[in-house]
Amino acid sequence: MPPSKRELLRQMSTPQKPEEFGEKVNRKMSTQEYELIQQEDEMCLRKYRRQCMQEMHERLSFGPRFEGVCELENGEAFLDVIEKEHHLTLVAVHVYEDGVPGCEALNSCLDCLAAEYPGIKFCKIRASRTGAGDRFPDDVLPAVLVYKAGELLGNFLHITQHLGEEFFAVDVEAFLNQYGFLPEKVFTACPNDEDDADIE
Repeated sequence: MPPSKRELLRQMSTPQKPEEFGEKVNRKMSTQEYELIQQEDEMCLRKYRRQCMQEMHERLSFGPRFEGVCELENGEAFLDVIEKEHHLTLVAVHVYEDGVPGCEALNSCLDCLAAEYPGIKFCKIRASRTGAGDRFPDDVLPAVLVYKAGELLGNFLHITQHLGEEFFAVDVEAFLNQYGFLPEKVFTACPNDEDDADIE
C-alpha cells in the first residue's frame, strides 16, 4: 500500500476528541480519501459476490455425485439402479454389445459426459446380461434408456440413426440436451479479483 494511503487510513482510524471531530465534519473529503473508500467498497463487493455465487452453487449441487460410468453386471443390478437411486438423480443406461457398430463409440462418449456431469448416473450393461436380451437384439443397439425416480423418460433405440456412424461426446451431449436431460453446466467464478473486475 502506498504511504499516502497508509497515512489516510491511519488518520481515518485514529480516535478524535469531540472538538476535533466537529471541525473535521465540515471539511470536504479529498479525492484520495474518496478513491480509497471506493476501492475498499469494490473489494468488499467482489468478495460478497464470490461468496454468494459459492453459496448458490452449493445449494444447487444437491444430490449424490458420481465418478465415471458404472458397469452393471446383471438384470438385478439394472433394476436396482433404476428403482433405488435417489429420486432427483437422472440415470442414463447404455445397453450395448461388443462388436455392434456405435456401441464402443457411445461408451467412450459417456465416459466423457460422466466427467462433465457428475450429478447424472451414467451406466452401461451388455444386452445379453439384462435378463431381457430378446428385447435388445443387435439391430436396436446401441440403446440409451433414461430414468428418473424409477420412471422411464427416454427410450432411444439404435441411437446411431440419430447420430450417424461417426459421432463424438459433443454430439451425444447435444442430442441429450434436445430432450432436456442434461443440466446446465456450472462455471465457477474466477478466484482472481482482476478477472472479476473485467466481468463488470
